[in-house]
Amino acid sequence: MKRKHYLRIVSIIAAAGLLGAGTLVVVNQSKVSPQAIASSVVRTPELMERAWRLPVAATFNGQLTWQSNASRCGPAAVANVYRSLGEATSTEGEVLAGTGRCWTGLCILGLTLDELADVARANTSRKVTVLRDLSEEQFRDHVRRSNDPSRRYIVNFSREQIFGAGHGHHSPIGGYLETEDLVFILDVNNSYQPWLVERTRLFAAVNTLDGNKKRGLLLIE
Repeated sequence: MKRKHYLRIVSIIAAAGLLGAGTLVVVNQSKVSPQAIASSVVRTPELMERAWRLPVAATFNGQLTWQSNASRCGPAAVANVYRSLGEATSTEGEVLAGTGRCWTGLCILGLTLDELADVARANTSRKVTVLRDLSEEQFRDHVRRSNDPSRRYIVNFSREQIFGAGHGHHSPIGGYLETEDLVFILDVNNSYQPWLVERTRLFAAVNTLDGNKKRGLLLIE
């Protein structure tokens, strides 16, 4: 089968709603209305302003590069994290280079947390650690450390647990407002954009299965 014809078939299948094992995404992933998104998370201007001033969030300079399509949240999350760290690898394409992943332009079956870790390690010398099967206490400890400028966390969570619909997703954590117990999620999907959520609700969204493994965190340092 010619590659061009194959890619056309792949695009049709993806657009029709092929669910992935890792991030469980499709090309038209978001079925959550803007009103439902707004009512599900915290975006109070004063709190968002404070969140963007957190030590790690500040390294993103108030901006994100949005994922290029609904299947590539993982590579986009890594690219944004590396940009914040001053790494030369700072685009989806550079992150994916040489990995053999998402070569069609789509991560058709999504990327699991372990697969994303492999992608994150491919073009950097930084240490990348998968953190899963976390207790709520362990999760809280890592969230607290997300304000450490030497560390970056990417969270893999189920949107359904927070927004009432949607599938798995990867995005960087921008930091933690400890007094309010709110985690700052730098959502790489332009339909959602950054938001704050209660730590316990985020833990519930992380403490879900992706296949036969729990979701979790990537720690990059």
